[in-house]
Amino acid sequence: MMSEIWQQFDSDQWMVLFIAALLIGMAKAGIKGLGMFIVPMMAAAFGGKASVGLVLPMLSMADVFAVSYYNRHAEWHYIKRLLPMAVVGVLIAIGVGYYVNDAVFTDMIAVIIIGSLVLLILQERTSFSSFMASNKYVAGVFGGLGGFTTMIGNAAGPVMAVYLLSTRIPKNNYIGTTAWFFMIINLFKFPFHVFVWGTITWHSFRANLLALPAIVLGVFVGILIVKRIPELAFRYFVIVMTFIISLKLLLGW
Repeated sequence: MMSEIWQQFDSDQWMVLFIAALLIGMAKAGIKGLGMFIVPMMAAAFGGKASVGLVLPMLSMADVFAVSYYNRHAEWHYIKRLLPMAVVGVLIAIGVGYYVNDAVFTDMIAVIIIGSLVLLILQERTSFSSFMASNKYVAGVFGGLGGFTTMIGNAAGPVMAVYLLSTRIPKNNYIGTTAWFFMIINLFKFPFHVFVWGTITWHSFRANLLALPAIVLGVFVGILIVKRIPELAFRYFVIVMTFIISLKLLLGW
């Protein structure tokens, strides 16, 4: 049985899978931005849709650890603002997934990220940040974009970063809020990957289980690193990482 699991991928694919699992754990522990490097890395190793189905269970596993550690820091009023339209965004993305190929997926995500980069600059103005943080319609827009991009390519990190950073939310509250938001939305996505897209199978899930120790290691490493990052440095770290990742998506590095 175990030999059959190992034979489903070659050695390079297994290496990529374990590296991705480690980065997912670190990202869920608060090193925001690392998780997005997984999108092009996994797509190159496994193909577009197949990679999305492999990544989602690992994200869900890491969500459990992140929520367990940062649970008390979550800002539920932001989550409640974002979730309704995030669900709508996921449902729209499910339909789009039937008609759009992987290359167009990446282009759509890149366009969304370009808009996010503009907002990253604008949000540094106090008046604009206050508008974004308080306006329920802005939350709805970002929730919808987050739901769409997370279903298409597990790529909602930059979208959520733009909105939540505009609220000037403290570091641990930011991590706790995103941890709960993504755990809820990832669990919502799961059955659609299994029964509609067919991107999560028993064979792929067994590979995810083998990667679980790397996820756990990543979570603990991430927690240690986050404790040593000052508040202001953390904020600019997230912005810089979002910028770099957006360029990767846009230029196809």
